[in-house]
Amino acid sequence: MWKLSESILGDNEDQQDNLFGEQEALCSLSPLQRVYGFAACLFAGLICIFLSMIVFVKPIKFSLLFTFGNMLAIGSTAFLIGPVQQISMMMDPVRVYATSIYAGCVVLALICALLIHSKILTLLAIICEICALIWYSLSYIPFARRMVSNVTIRLFDTEI
Repeated sequence: MWKLSESILGDNEDQQDNLFGEQEALCSLSPLQRVYGFAACLFAGLICIFLSMIVFVKPIKFSLLFTFGNMLAIGSTAFLIGPVQQISMMMDPVRVYATSIYAGCVVLALICALLIHSKILTLLAIICEICALIWYSLSYIPFARRMVSNVTIRLFDTEI
C-alpha cells in the first residue's frame, strides 16, 4: 500500500514499473488455496442452481438463483487458471460469439426478472441462457459443436 501511495503521489518514480509486478505477486494464491477457492465457488454455484430448482414455480426467484449460480460456477475456474487467462480464453475467436451471447442472455434474464417482472419473458430468457450456456460449454470440448450441428442437421434438417 505504501508503494502504491508513493507512485500515485509521484514521490518515487523509479518503482512505478515494478509496482504492478509486486502487486500481482501479493495477490497470487498457492495451488492449494486455488483448489479451495475453486471448490468453494463451484459448490456455492451448484447450491444456488439446486435452490433455483426448488423455487422453479416462481420464475423471478428461479432466474436470480439460477443466473447467480451459473456465474459462480463459471467464475470458479478463474481460481484455477487465473482471471486474466479465463477472460482471454473466453475472448478467444472460437468462443467470442458464444461468450457474448451467453453474457447477453444473463443480462437479459436479470433485466426481465428485476426490472420488467414478467414471468413469461423471464422464463424465455432463462431458456435462452441455458441454451447459450450449453453452446458455450461445448466450445471447450474439441469437435463438440460440430457434432451437435451434424446431429441437428440429421434430425431437424437445419444447422445451428
